[in-house]
Amino acid sequence: MAIRIATVFASLREFPMVRYRAAKSLDPTTMTTFRDLIPTKLAAGVWNCLMKYKANLSHFPQTETCELLILDRSVDQIAPVIHEWTYDAMCHDLLNMEGNKYVHEVPSKAAGAPEKKEVLLEDHDPIWLELRHAHIADASERLHEKMTSFVSKNKAAQVHHGSRDGGELSTRDLQKMVQALPQYSEQIDKLSLHVDIAGKINNMIKEMGLKDLGQLEQDLVFGDAGTKDIINFLRTKLDVTRESKLRLLMIYAACYPEKFAGDKIMKLMELARLPPEDMNAVNNMRLLEGASDTKKSSLGAFSLKFDVHKKKHAARKDRSGEEAMWQLSRFYPVIEELLEKLGKGELPKNDYPCMNDPSPTFHGSSRTASAQISQAPAPHSMRQRRATWARPRGSDDGYSSDSILRHASSDFKKMGQRIFVFIVGGATRSELRVCHKLTTKLKREIVLGSSSLDDPPQFITVRNLFFYYSYCLGFLFH
Repeated sequence: MAIRIATVFASLREFPMVRYRAAKSLDPTTMTTFRDLIPTKLAAGVWNCLMKYKANLSHFPQTETCELLILDRSVDQIAPVIHEWTYDAMCHDLLNMEGNKYVHEVPSKAAGAPEKKEVLLEDHDPIWLELRHAHIADASERLHEKMTSFVSKNKAAQVHHGSRDGGELSTRDLQKMVQALPQYSEQIDKLSLHVDIAGKINNMIKEMGLKDLGQLEQDLVFGDAGTKDIINFLRTKLDVTRESKLRLLMIYAACYPEKFAGDKIMKLMELARLPPEDMNAVNNMRLLEGASDTKKSSLGAFSLKFDVHKKKHAARKDRSGEEAMWQLSRFYPVIEELLEKLGKGELPKNDYPCMNDPSPTFHGSSRTASAQISQAPAPHSMRQRRATWARPRGSDDGYSSDSILRHASSDFKKMGQRIFVFIVGGATRSELRVCHKLTTKLKREIVLGSSSLDDPPQFITVRNLFFYYSYCLGFLFH
């Protein structure tokens, strides 16, 4: 893995400052696990490869041109299991997709039974590019606006529209109406696909009661809910799926690991009617989060004994200056704070050491450093050779794709030094969303890499297998 990461930087002609999450123990008697040392070992391996490239490759930069932050999945155990409410995340969480492949039904040309059609939800689709990081409610509204706009801009569609009774049409009505016009079939196919997907997701949200579940998940994370709320939910919401209950208890275990002492976990599992194998997943989450340095500052003897300040148990704090525009969009992954601190030069070196002592020119104001990198003819940056998805593109319905991508060919050149973040153990779609957001906010291209991109079901399966094999192979050592 270290060789592959270093090779990427050699190909990009980038020489990073290599920072990593340091292994920590609660006290000297606490054993250190193999898992705790993964970022340290990987950072050392990457650094050794980079030093060889620096010494032997003529085109490799001799001074730092970017930053690399190496983390592992234990930095944030909640992000992989909480319900993420963006269009992209909902598609991969709720729909039976294989990778980026989605199968949907389209009307048969022979007026027979509907036909199944495979489509890829990827960067070549401008509507997908525009909506993938949008909240599902926002995406649904914008799709309706797009369909309405399409109808209003086409005379034939207006005639068909005028022949109907008065009253506002739903998105589904507009879709069916335009589908009846063969000359617009190619254009409407793109919109119809996403109208179908958004409609299906919204129906599943209602049928599965995900709004109430999502609210409780986020209240737990921000310290606004506790054990009583969990018990009340499990007693009253009897139609919640097994997976949803499991994910809820995993979040609870991550937020309140100290409350799983004794037989409490067994009682909750019985109340949730979950099998023993699910109990292992919840217990694993408790063990991981109990040893995490994110809990050290928040769990003190006083707060546990008297429970005066409930917020001291919160796994996240509300971000000042940021209001949630949509319901259930309050949650953010840990890497958002880490990347913002890294971008400002405020990431603590004790917790996130640096493998290299950067060159004197690397320090100073971020603007000056960014200007030096962007103006220098060497080292060459891949920003000058962007892939096709980053070129300006407009959608056929008159709406352009998101602003970040429309002018990416020029914008990436104007940005400061790139930030690369690599997460061992799998990245999440909420983390993809954050990197997309911070690229604009920090005016620095954020590149996310990982050993995998996991959706909640895959994460739970992989996590259970990891703990099983870790136990069998005896990975723990002093």
